[in-house]
Amino acid sequence: MIIVQGYRSKIAGLILALLVLGTLPLFAKAKRERLDLDQILFHMNESAKHLKTLSANLEYTKVTVLVNDFATESGQMYYRNAKSPDILIDFKTPAPKVILFKKSKAEIYQPRINQIQEFDLSEHSSLIQQFLLLGFGTQSKELQKVYEVKYLKEEQLGGDTTALLELVPRDSKIAAQLAKIHLWISEESWLPVQQKFFEAGGDYSVARYSSVKVNRNLPSSTFQIHAAKDVRRVRM
Repeated sequence: MIIVQGYRSKIAGLILALLVLGTLPLFAKAKRERLDLDQILFHMNESAKHLKTLSANLEYTKVTVLVNDFATESGQMYYRNAKSPDILIDFKTPAPKVILFKKSKAEIYQPRINQIQEFDLSEHSSLIQQFLLLGFGTQSKELQKVYEVKYLKEEQLGGDTTALLELVPRDSKIAAQLAKIHLWISEESWLPVQQKFFEAGGDYSVARYSSVKVNRNLPSSTFQIHAAKDVRRVRM
């Protein structure tokens, strides 16, 4: 009886070992289910519904291909969701510059020359949503009205697993200036990690976001330009 029990125990142990060893390769080869475009847009919509405020580090690089010139500016971006979203970009390097989009107006403050340039965007306010806010609070229906959207692939970017989308403008006038946009969407937050704008002439620019914080309290003073009292204002 003892011998039989010991034999059964060995057989059970052998079967268990075979099961474990046999299934380990299966687990090792198992891959996460690939998302499709509809699933990605659904997650982006859900993220947009709950996005109230956002702050992030921003690195913006403009590349002129013909002369192989790279011009990079670094700073912070602040966003507040509203009927007309408020956006403030505070570049620190290489030269301080503050860009404010509020309602139908844009302002660019350059402390070194103590000047604020003012732009009236009342006829072009939708461009802010189409370009600056790609993926930040933008509903997919609005996105697909302006662009043909295609899911290219899943890609690792700076430690983030991202879904890479390609956006091609539907409007021929926009397409004459902007050939396409690549948008890297984090599969954790479903917000942009990187945007790449391809100009029709071959030049391109890249906006990279890091240390993203959402739905934190941002006081109204965040969306104001704090300039010197004697600042000179110029209407463009």
